[in-house]
Amino acid sequence: MLLGGRLLTGLACGVASLVAPIYISEISYPAVRGLLGSCVQLMVVIGILLAYLAGRVLEWRWLAVLGCVPPSFMLLLMCCMPETPRFLLTQHKRQEAMAALQFLWGSEQGWEEPCVESEHQVFQLALLRHPGIYKPFLIGISLMAFQQLSGINAIMFYAETIFEEAKFKDSSLASVIMGTIQVLFTAVAALIMDKAGRRLLLALSGVVMVFSTSAFGTYFKLTQDGSNNSSHVDLLAPVSTEPVDTSVGLAWLAVGSMCLFIAGFAVGWGPIPWLLMSEIFPLHVKGVATGVCVLTNWLMAFLVTKEFNNLMEVLRPYGVFWLASAFCIFGVLFTLFWVPETKGKTLEQITAHFEGR
Repeated sequence: MLLGGRLLTGLACGVASLVAPIYISEISYPAVRGLLGSCVQLMVVIGILLAYLAGRVLEWRWLAVLGCVPPSFMLLLMCCMPETPRFLLTQHKRQEAMAALQFLWGSEQGWEEPCVESEHQVFQLALLRHPGIYKPFLIGISLMAFQQLSGINAIMFYAETIFEEAKFKDSSLASVIMGTIQVLFTAVAALIMDKAGRRLLLALSGVVMVFSTSAFGTYFKLTQDGSNNSSHVDLLAPVSTEPVDTSVGLAWLAVGSMCLFIAGFAVGWGPIPWLLMSEIFPLHVKGVATGVCVLTNWLMAFLVTKEFNNLMEVLRPYGVFWLASAFCIFGVLFTLFWVPETKGKTLEQITAHFEGR
């Protein structure tokens, strides 16, 4: 029963992570699309933080029951929401599309009606020859891959261990502290998204992550240089050749770099790949294209999690985090040279940009 519940939960989360960003991008007008699109990630990190807090006072069975509440509200409230106007137009339901637009926007001002004849197509592999298709495809897939290769899971894996080595009185608070930082900086990103722009936040976020993962790798290099020469990696073992005060001081270096990484990730590489995924694809390939992007994200998360311990054995911990720093550098360069700015543009204008119009 537990395995069945996990399977259904994973299926539902996968569908929601695909549909929610698309739905929000299609019902939002350009001036607030960044804010509303970022709220997807904001709600995710708020949910994670609430789960951490509830887990401190509830046993897992009651925690599972509590998890039923948000989906129940979503099920009830979505009954009041219309289908997106763009989808209704592809179904040749213009009157219903205009009614949905009136409900969502209050007027048709700023609405750029998509060309139904060109959008009402079935996805075919031959479409990948067109710049308006393959360019956003490459951007969406690359952003999802770089997000997972940045080292976010590795950082989260070591949260409690690092707080313990820093002599934090209650190391179980590490998850709550990390969750709080994520919520605060994701909220900041949502508020400034439509002013600062996607590219700027991605680049700044990547630079912060480069410095923090480099510092994290340096911490492991300094602490493990004094340990035994065995190839076995044991991060929980104390560093016996260093004075306690020095070890604690270095652990606080790791705490600082870890908090900096979480803040940097939350400002850019956490919410923006999901937001851009929902913005850059033409309507007639959006379902397949976003599905491939979401699959890439979860597949990379699975591979990173599965192979993490093996990488730690081969590269040592400092090597793993320096490798993550290198991926962050590639992510910044990719952003600067490939990712277009979508701030303030309609979805039709973004499609026209990729098509060279």
